[in-house]
Amino acid sequence: MTSVLYDAQGPRAKRRNVLYTAVFLVVLAAVVWWVYKALDDKGQLAWALWKPFFSGTEAYSTYIWPGLRNTLKAAALAMVIALPLGAVLGMARLSDHVWVRVPAAVVVEFFRAIPVLVLMIFGLALFAQYTDVSSDDRPFYAVVTGLVLYNASVLAEIVRAGILALPKGQSEAAMAIGLRKNQVMRLILLPQAVTTMLPAIVSQLVVIVKDTALGGAVLTYPELLASANTMSGYYGNIIASLAVVGVIFVVINFSLTSFASWLEGRLRRGRKSTGAVLGAQAVADIAGTAADADPAGTAAGIGDIDGVRK
Repeated sequence: MTSVLYDAQGPRAKRRNVLYTAVFLVVLAAVVWWVYKALDDKGQLAWALWKPFFSGTEAYSTYIWPGLRNTLKAAALAMVIALPLGAVLGMARLSDHVWVRVPAAVVVEFFRAIPVLVLMIFGLALFAQYTDVSSDDRPFYAVVTGLVLYNASVLAEIVRAGILALPKGQSEAAMAIGLRKNQVMRLILLPQAVTTMLPAIVSQLVVIVKDTALGGAVLTYPELLASANTMSGYYGNIIASLAVVGVIFVVINFSLTSFASWLEGRLRRGRKSTGAVLGAQAVADIAGTAADADPAGTAAGIGDIDGVRK
C-alpha cells in the first residue's frame, strides 16, 4: 500500500529495518548495562543511598517539597507576567505607528539577546542597590525579573510570527466589514493564532520552569535543584538526589506539554467551521462597534443590503 508521502517497504527494506532495530536494541542494552555497572562499582546503587526516598518522608518534607514549592512559585509568577507582556510586545511590533513599533522592537531584540543568567544577576544587583527588598527575598525577585525579561521577549516573537503566519485575507475580510485594526487583532487574528502558537508557547513555559535552576546555582535561590544539592550533602547520595529531582522535572514538564496537546486539540475542534452561511445581519453584528461608530459608512451599506434582502 502506498500514499503520496510514503511508499510501502519491499522485502529487502523490511529486512534492513529489522536488522537496524536489532542492532539499536543491542547497543542500547549495552549502554544501559555499562551505566548500571559503573554506578554499581562506585557503590551508587546501594540501598542506603536510595532509602531516604522510599522509606519515610523526611527527604520530601525537609528538602524536596520546599524546593519544589519555590521552583513553582518563581515559574508561575514569571509565566503570569511574561505571557501578557509578551503578547503586548508582539502586537506592538506589528503596529502601524513607528513610535510604537520601533521601541517595542528595540526592547524585544535587546532582552532576547542577553543570557537569562546575566539578567538575573543584574536584577539582583538592582534590587540590592536601589530597593528596600530584604536580602532573603532578593534572589526570588531577581530570578523572576530575569525570567520575565527574557521570556517575554521570546514570547513576543512567537506571537508576532503566529499572527504573520495567518493568511492575509483574514485581515482584509475583517477590514472589509468595517472592523478597526485593534478589533481585527483582538477578535480575528489573535484567537486564530493562539492555536498555532500554542506548542511554541508551551515549550517556552517549559524553559521557564527549567531556568529557575539558574537562580539556585548562582543566586542562592532555594529552588528544587539547590535543595537537591543540600540534600545530597546531608545524605551523601548525589546521584540518587539528582536522579529524583530529574524525574520530578520530567513529570512537571511532561504534564505541561500533555495539557498543551489536549488544549490545542480542543481549540482546533472548537473552531471547525459548521459550513453555515452568515447573513448580512450576522455580519453587521460581528462588526459591532464599527457599525455604531460609522452609521453612514461601510457598516451602513451592510445594513442596506440586509434591508433589500428582507
